[in-house]
Amino acid sequence: MKNQFFAAIVLCVLFLNLTGSSFAEVKGMNTQTNQLVSLLPASDGVVTLDVKRFFSTALPTILSANQPMLNKILGRIDEIKTKTGIDIRQFEYLAAGISAKKIGEKKYDLDPVIIARGQINAAALIAAGKLAANGKYREEKIGSKTIYVFAAKEIAQQNKQAVNPKRSSMVDKVIGKLSQELAVAAFDTNTIAFGALPLVRQTLEARTPINSELTGLLNKNEVSVVNFAAKLPAGMGAFLPLDNDELGKNIDSIRFVFGNVNVSGDNTSVHMTARTLQNAQAQGLFETLEGFQILGKIALSGSKSADKQVYARLIQNARFSVNANDVILNLQVPQQDIDVLIGVLK
Repeated sequence: MKNQFFAAIVLCVLFLNLTGSSFAEVKGMNTQTNQLVSLLPASDGVVTLDVKRFFSTALPTILSANQPMLNKILGRIDEIKTKTGIDIRQFEYLAAGISAKKIGEKKYDLDPVIIARGQINAAALIAAGKLAANGKYREEKIGSKTIYVFAAKEIAQQNKQAVNPKRSSMVDKVIGKLSQELAVAAFDTNTIAFGALPLVRQTLEARTPINSELTGLLNKNEVSVVNFAAKLPAGMGAFLPLDNDELGKNIDSIRFVFGNVNVSGDNTSVHMTARTLQNAQAQGLFETLEGFQILGKIALSGSKSADKQVYARLIQNARFSVNANDVILNLQVPQQDIDVLIGVLK
């Protein structure tokens, strides 16, 4: 399940690579992301991203201790712009819907659809994609709109030679996981939808609107770079290697997870809420998490390693609370701790 989902996301990013705050600003951002979310089909999970702030503020801040990595990412984006004329930083807002389908015991297929909007020409972006595909695509009509369906695995294999040889083994693994096609459609002049073909079809047909329960859980923090909400399938505890039956029961009681991530000044904040069916279940989950927090503090208290000291501080700074059937996590991560973790990445 996880590998297929990541392969689909990598495929969407591959397509983009091949083809290319004041209160008023916050209000504008919410209007834009809410509009994109309203275009999504029925989904089990939703993620919104303020792409503009991610590239201008969040990414440079998070990677400030690893300038080579930041320069490499920005250089790759500039290279794409030079080769295709498309600057992916011109995307301003993004909303993704994720659909989960059970295909077996402990097995789910996760299919995404992504709607992105910005200072782009959607038709030109698709035209560049068609050129990169070298004819390996077909067309479908949904009303007055056209879906372009790309042969994902063939295109990935075709463009493998453009990838750094040091990453070839990783690319081979991704290609091996690709089975579904990538569908792309221009929703309007500056909005593009891409992802799994059935979900892109549903997006254009607009017959299966997004679940209002999920949309009501988004944008709890208006200034966040990322917002997310998901309805979890029953029996999530079975997916985790848990020796503790009580923890498994607590995880199984979670029905919704929602929250946000934001980068502001010298802090990255993470807020996440797990909503259970009953108040007693929330209380049990809260007590279990507090117990693990105590054990984590003990396990890492004597460590001299810089990264493990950061982990210890993360555990120490995590704040859990319970409100009715909601268990809430609030975590503030200072930039100096992120610098330690990012600094060791190659």
